[in-house]
Amino acid sequence: MSTPITPSAEREIVPILDFGSQTAQLIARRVRDTGVFSLLVSPKITPAELAAMKPSGIILSGGPSSVYDPGAPTCDPGIFDLGVPVLGICYGMQLAAHLLGGKVTGSEHREFGRAHLSLTGKSELFSGVPDKTTVWMSHGDQVADMGGRFEVLATTPTCPNAAVRWSGRDRTFFGVQFHPEVTHTPHGGDIIRNFLYEICRCRGSWRMSEFAAHAAAAARERIGDGQVICGLSGGVDSAVVAALLHKAIGPQLHCVFVDTGLLRAGERQLVETTFRDHFKIDLRVVDAEREFLADLAGITDPQEKRRRIGHRFIEVFKEAAKEIRGAAFLAQGTLYPDVIESGHGHAGTAAGIKLHHNVGGLPEKLGFQLVEPLRELFKDEARKLGEVLGLPEQIVWRHPFPGPGLAVRVLGEVTKPKLDLLRECDEILLEEIVAANLYRSTSQVFAVLLPVQSVGVMGDGRTYDSCVAVRAVETQDFMSADWCRLPHDLLARVSTRIINEVRGVNRVVYDISSKPPATIEWE
Repeated sequence: MSTPITPSAEREIVPILDFGSQTAQLIARRVRDTGVFSLLVSPKITPAELAAMKPSGIILSGGPSSVYDPGAPTCDPGIFDLGVPVLGICYGMQLAAHLLGGKVTGSEHREFGRAHLSLTGKSELFSGVPDKTTVWMSHGDQVADMGGRFEVLATTPTCPNAAVRWSGRDRTFFGVQFHPEVTHTPHGGDIIRNFLYEICRCRGSWRMSEFAAHAAAAARERIGDGQVICGLSGGVDSAVVAALLHKAIGPQLHCVFVDTGLLRAGERQLVETTFRDHFKIDLRVVDAEREFLADLAGITDPQEKRRRIGHRFIEVFKEAAKEIRGAAFLAQGTLYPDVIESGHGHAGTAAGIKLHHNVGGLPEKLGFQLVEPLRELFKDEARKLGEVLGLPEQIVWRHPFPGPGLAVRVLGEVTKPKLDLLRECDEILLEEIVAANLYRSTSQVFAVLLPVQSVGVMGDGRTYDSCVAVRAVETQDFMSADWCRLPHDLLARVSTRIINEVRGVNRVVYDISSKPPATIEWE
């Protein structure tokens, strides 16, 4: 079992009751960005459980429901009597008004998109915000009758109660019908910061250096004198986990890196240099290229590729784990979005936690206890932690890489010659992206070997060689992505170099598909 997320007693925290909003995680991100720690919690949480967290404030998220829908999510009204400031956003505002004596109705004018907000009263919540500004709306219902206990702070042309506060001294509640957490609300960050610092009186003690010390201490306490295995993949998450646990337990950590033969150029050398030579971590490298390629011989279906790679990885990892005596824990790079979506967080709804992409199913098969020290962090926070722990930039800021590796970037059957050809193309592409100072501003850039050959002319001769696609995307969450508008001269250099330097390629194409409808990877 993995350890549930629990806040430390000394850390200021603002829990967010998640009523199903698509932007609930974004609220948590915005709060953390101001220096205050935040977690999503279930709407079913009791006032006593909230009080035990010693929150500085509480936020009620938006959601897709109407307060009058059968089974609509709700919360215990006692939350408003904890003596802690509460901010309700969209559905959170409507629910609070409903529970506190107001009336919610279906709006005659539904608002989706930008709206013009006019402030009608002075409040700390809108300190520094212009009297007229733009906000992002997404609602059908709205608060119609305030029950005589609310003061209106802002309106829009179709929403007379766009922002309100409780008028009595017996509780501190603010509600906004719009979404301050999205970038489409230009002063949304100011509003959230005002709630946290002007109303909740937060200090802003959420710092990655403090998290590193806290997480290392928690890991030491949980692991005791036990031995821990960490499956290194070359990616950011597993690398940060290894660095953190090395800080916490030193020689009790044992890392296993499986060279599948499906890795990026220089992947194995980078891992060995960083963890064995620099951090002096016990690193076991297993060379299993022959076994993986044998499993993939003749296979063209993407899902079958993934299935065979996953099965072989488990077998190889099991054998490597047998050589580490007394290992009772398996460390994984599970992040906070994984916890939420898996149902293992306070507010999650989906079943079945997503395991590390290279170690799927291993805890159940080997009887390990899971250690997941990053499960409170978002991806960018994990990168910041990596910097605090001294990981090199080329690991911390490395673009994501699929679990099955280059097997899903070689379309069709996977062979060693194809993999070697693709690695050459990918290395040239990344060299040019780095040289153009675009690596950090792009989210993922890679080459794909297509199962297509085309006619070309080189010198005075006809060629019939492979076609390579270049994919470059920008995204915040990898749930959706847009293709990067790379400079034409950069694309020209990439194409020229690949065709001139990689024997067997005579055509380069650029993928200009967004996600959706396409996916980021081709398989």
